[in-house]
Amino acid sequence: MEAPGLGRGVPASPREGLVKNVSLESLQLCERDGKAEDSGVVEMELPVPVNIRISNITCDSFKICWDMDPRTKEKITHYFIDLNKKENKNSNKFKHKDVPTKLVAKAVPLPMTVRGHWFLSPRTEYTVAVQTASKQSDGDYAVSEWSDIVEFCTADYSTVHLTQLLQKAEVIAGRMLPFTVFYRNQNQEYFDHCRTSQGGRMLPSVKDNSGSHGSPLSGKLEGIFFSCNTEFNTGQPPQDSPYGRYRFQIPAGELFTADTRVYFGDFYCMYTAYHYVILVLAPRGSPGDVYCSERLPELDVTDNRFLTRVCAPDGRVEFRHAQDVILEIIYTDPVELAQGSVAQISGHQLMSLSTINAKKDPSCKTCNISVGR
Repeated sequence: MEAPGLGRGVPASPREGLVKNVSLESLQLCERDGKAEDSGVVEMELPVPVNIRISNITCDSFKICWDMDPRTKEKITHYFIDLNKKENKNSNKFKHKDVPTKLVAKAVPLPMTVRGHWFLSPRTEYTVAVQTASKQSDGDYAVSEWSDIVEFCTADYSTVHLTQLLQKAEVIAGRMLPFTVFYRNQNQEYFDHCRTSQGGRMLPSVKDNSGSHGSPLSGKLEGIFFSCNTEFNTGQPPQDSPYGRYRFQIPAGELFTADTRVYFGDFYCMYTAYHYVILVLAPRGSPGDVYCSERLPELDVTDNRFLTRVCAPDGRVEFRHAQDVILEIIYTDPVELAQGSVAQISGHQLMSLSTINAKKDPSCKTCNISVGR
């Protein structure tokens, strides 16, 4: 059951990170009237929660359970749950009698689900502690000691959340434009290293932390970044690049074959009007394909809003990309330099447009969903 939001008289912690908008399965938040000076701690022996267990962790929820002395369970009417990001774990836990408000949750059979779009972020470490409490006839609470602190980490976005991002990206993708090559810009030293130390190949590396914080790609998927966007007036790749003055170009059909699968990976912006869509190209059956098939929405290669491969009636294969978003393509297998060519571009290296480890704008309504950033 979704719990109501905090009301004027509802207890709350002064600490940043305390649960402020919680839904507890079969649980409601209990509103309490009165001021801080009216709140007292009644002498009563209540069981301290022990052996706290966290399970069923998602990017925005978890289940919590604990053990306690069964002889005093009937006295318990409420639980106080104190949740904080791990970096704040050494701050003072709020004291019931010292603050005007606190969060109170009605006691129900365990385990219970804690969920809240406004305070739980994906892929974030948290600490949690619990008190048991008994509401008295005069409105005051008797409380137990705090339990030991337990640490856990929320999960990445699920395919459900990524599908929400996908649908948002589709809205602004724009019309499809033809292209013929994928390209990758780097400095000359990078390509020299590929030739001398990697057998003339570009090798996959672990994706950085750019984009959505909850992306299951960051720090996990190995791949090689490519671009495919073209200039509207020329139909060719732009001559400027944030990543280096040397460009590797490869015919689109070398990477995007009939046996290539396409996955939607992310949608984000960096406090600018430009929006980026990350797609993964994975040869069928490759390690990258196996990883993505379990975590990302797959796109129809002939019919999607971002990147398509279509066989024309005359047998030619046509490739198209979305006009109004910047596509970042991750190819999950090694690529031979001999499959394409390397040349110096005539434009500038625009470092300000680099997305390396770029943080997503959490305030953008176009590319954010309600389960964190």
